[in-house]
Amino acid sequence: MDDKDIRIIEILMENARVTKTNIAKELNITEAAVRKRISNLESRRILLGYKAAVDYKAVGLSASLTGIDVEPENIWKVVMTLKNMEPIKAMWLTTGDHTLICQVVARSIEELSAAHERIAAVEGVKRICPAVILDTLK
Repeated sequence: MDDKDIRIIEILMENARVTKTNIAKELNITEAAVRKRISNLESRRILLGYKAAVDYKAVGLSASLTGIDVEPENIWKVVMTLKNMEPIKAMWLTTGDHTLICQVVARSIEELSAAHERIAAVEGVKRICPAVILDTLK
């Protein structure tokens, strides 16, 4: 991975809908080169997908960033279970206060609360600490 790959990633993080032509112009390379680089980043699982940034409040959804404390011996079992839970949209292994941080999105605060209860009930989960998103500021 070189500086051009890093710049492609930065551009896509800013706007995943940017055209490959515009990326090519910014990097002064061909569109074919951009396509090849993006394909390579995808196949190496560096680019994992493309998602919409949503103002949850504006569309009537409820969301949280939920810290999850896990028994160390069960970490991968918990990860595999949570990966398959529909309301979990993203998950990160972290240092600091929590083992995992999950982005949880539901149609209502009640559904969000139910999702948190299901997460808490997973074998190996010691504690969850949901931070409900009140408003999107950036």
